[in-house]
Amino acid sequence: MTIKDYTNFDSNIDKPGDDSLIANADIAIIGGGVVGCAVARRMALEGACVVLIEKAADILDGASKGNSAILHTGFDAPVGSLEQKCVSRGYEEYLKIHKSFNLPILKTGALVTAWSEEEENKFEGILKKGHDNDIKNLRLLSKAEVLTIEPNLAQSVRAAIAVPGEYVIDPWSSPLAYLQQAIENGGQALFNAEVMDGEFDGKSWLLNTKRGQVCARYVVNCAGLYGDIVDQNVLGGAQFTIKPRKGQFVVFDKAASQLLNSIILPVPTERTKGIVLFPTIFGNIVVGPTAEEQESRSDASVDKEILISLTQQAIQKLPALANIQITATYAGIRPATEEKHYRVIQDSHRNWITLGGIRSTGLTGALGLAQHVHHLLSKQGGDFEAIENPSIQTVPNLAEHLPRDYKTPGYGEIVCHCEMVTQREIFAAMEGPVPAGNLGGLKRRTRATMGRCQGFYCTARLAELTKGKFTNPLGFGDVDD
Repeated sequence: MTIKDYTNFDSNIDKPGDDSLIANADIAIIGGGVVGCAVARRMALEGACVVLIEKAADILDGASKGNSAILHTGFDAPVGSLEQKCVSRGYEEYLKIHKSFNLPILKTGALVTAWSEEEENKFEGILKKGHDNDIKNLRLLSKAEVLTIEPNLAQSVRAAIAVPGEYVIDPWSSPLAYLQQAIENGGQALFNAEVMDGEFDGKSWLLNTKRGQVCARYVVNCAGLYGDIVDQNVLGGAQFTIKPRKGQFVVFDKAASQLLNSIILPVPTERTKGIVLFPTIFGNIVVGPTAEEQESRSDASVDKEILISLTQQAIQKLPALANIQITATYAGIRPATEEKHYRVIQDSHRNWITLGGIRSTGLTGALGLAQHVHHLLSKQGGDFEAIENPSIQTVPNLAEHLPRDYKTPGYGEIVCHCEMVTQREIFAAMEGPVPAGNLGGLKRRTRATMGRCQGFYCTARLAELTKGKFTNPLGFGDVDD
């Protein structure tokens, strides 16, 4: 059975508890982070009617909004693990599709750097793991070779492993492109619709949300930081517990962009990949993240002492940063669990799949996880017929190394001068299949307020241009973003 009839609803309605709002779908995806958006796209392309359910006013409101924006090869993933397979497949698919979506990539390569004899002694194991993961182009570099590639690194660097296949990407436009394609090919998205509970009648689910009820044959839980809570509330129990892990970052001004070409990776530990120094596709250099256990799933505040420590660590590795201003600081929260690996759980008796514990490799692994979900549903009897010529809608380029909108006449005005964001970009971000639902969403679609002044000069103008556009009354002034 394939449900093909959707009940039309007004996406601007925001009436918690209004049971008159009903969506019928083959698959309901809970959570509008990068994984949820990727699953929605994959299953829509496979011919399923999908509805993405997000409790916030826009996508990427949780863990997905704060990450390192690195497209990983998976060279250091646990060998033979589901994570390694999903990262590898996601990496391959991203490189295959990015041009069709106008998604920018910047091939920087990465250097796993050793700054002590102890770290250098771990290189043999890192190389072996990389080769076991089928990443054959890893190469050991001497100190002289490292400094030839990155002459601004501190002389105290001892050696490095080159990982040529690593990229930096736009972490926000990618999920947007995924969900847009899902919607362009028959899917729907429901915002401000936190899932409260649900009932399974042996054939389909009836989910109760704050916007009303959603009926679906299958459910895929991609709720990230709240994945265990969703399982508990709907299924009556969860097989894992989210252990929120905060990662703080420091962003250096664009003047630093000439100082570094590669992603500078530390020698990882069993617990974390460690603190990374990396260029961004937006023209900055960033250091982070930390790995701080906390109880709160929403506290993304930053700590002055930790930020000072991060800055000092960055300067120790790249001394010229001492003369560069800091543009911004931020924190992301990773949905870690009691165990290191992905927590993918299928309840075939109740047509339910949970994708939990998707931590730092989630941006790359999302497309691979989406493939995995399709595989699981196919084995379970999901008899969908793939779309032959799916519609594709491009996203605007936000990368600094490629032509930006302000270089094309007719943009109206420059609204954000720090990031050179145009009025035309602001208006475009509030239209289309997935319009911005709040200021955070607008920022992620345009880069507005993300520059040196952090919105000091452009916020008033943005308030004028977006007046009446956000259905969430707190849409403008989302300071946590």
